Amino acid sequence: MIPVTKPYLPDLKEFDEYIASIWERQWLTNNGPLVNELEIRLKEYLNVNHMLYVSNGTIALQIAIKALGLKGEIITTPFSFIATTSSIVWEGCEPVFVDIEADTFNIDPLKIEEAITPKTSAILATHVFGNPCKVEAIQRIANKYGLKVIYDAAHCFGTKYKGRSVYEYGDISTTSFHATKLFHTIEGGAVFTQNPDLLKRMVYMRNFGHHGPEEFVEVGINGKNCELHAAMGLCNLNHADEILAKRKLLYEYYLKRLANVKCSFQQLEANQIYNYAYFPVVFESEELMLNCMNELKNEKVFCRRYFYPSLASLPFLDKTEMPVCDSIVNRILCLPLYHTLTTVDLDMICRIILRVQNYSEPKVFSAEQQEQIMIEKQIDDLLRDFRV
Repeated sequence: MIPVTKPYLPDLKEFDEYIASIWERQWLTNNGPLVNELEIRLKEYLNVNHMLYVSNGTIALQIAIKALGLKGEIITTPFSFIATTSSIVWEGCEPVFVDIEADTFNIDPLKIEEAITPKTSAILATHVFGNPCKVEAIQRIANKYGLKVIYDAAHCFGTKYKGRSVYEYGDISTTSFHATKLFHTIEGGAVFTQNPDLLKRMVYMRNFGHHGPEEFVEVGINGKNCELHAAMGLCNLNHADEILAKRKLLYEYYLKRLANVKCSFQQLEANQIYNYAYFPVVFESEELMLNCMNELKNEKVFCRRYFYPSLASLPFLDKTEMPVCDSIVNRILCLPLYHTLTTVDLDMICRIILRVQNYSEPKVFSAEQQEQIMIEKQIDDLLRDFRV
């Protein structure tokens, strides 16, 4: 079986050393030494000034909205994971959707201004699949109208834009360290800001508003994370460069092998160092995408319609037509991408996609071409039961 992703797991002995130290100290949570060590090492690795490790990426978004005191409407993207929108609603604000760019999949800055009303308090944009938004354009709009900016940077570990971590942009950036991410702490997330006062407020918010054992200075939440999760993060951070390098090789190999498929790929913003977090493919039609997905599934290769459906069609909100987004969500498919995949795996995946496309097209194959197609199908069928 080839899933769409697998968590990177370090050598068990490496993890056990940290676990043994936790057992020795018997300090499991509440700002323990491994949590502190992870925060320090992540700030050094990412070259950021301020960061707080929290329990997950959704809590990170909720803390960001609360810390900025947002009310009313928040302009956001319809093309993201549901937590981007549900966090807005959870915090008592109203999401106002703006359509996306067809090539980058990010929120379209050219359409933001027309969505601004007297009730608008912020822009919450997602760097989709780790690809940075047009941050300068978004910041100009925010400055013009006095709006706050939050970036959902859940996919952005290791991504840099113009020499800086993408986490450094906006009033607050948030990220996820969930097990599906290229760097993970099993469960986890973080908030980033350049503003020391905002950081201080979020420190209190992360821990119930505690200021000492008997004093509370802020409305807080239980956003802390524990020593066991930090241990996994410390292990995985040792291998971050290796993970990023391998994903780049796999991503570029996909591009070469799929050059003749009727599809398009995400256009990456210039002036960035990309992390190759995902490999999304936008097929020419929904029919072709579904046929490829189903045939891959038959061969025990599991892809994901990421993101589907549009957040502007969620049942607890008024449905909003987003023409560009609606077109993308019906045709996009994320192919498997993780550290232990091989080029042999990718060859097989791409061969299946090409075969589906060829069968879908009304063309006449020569006897030799038909024989080659049948041979490839037989090879894939023979190999299916060995993929575990």
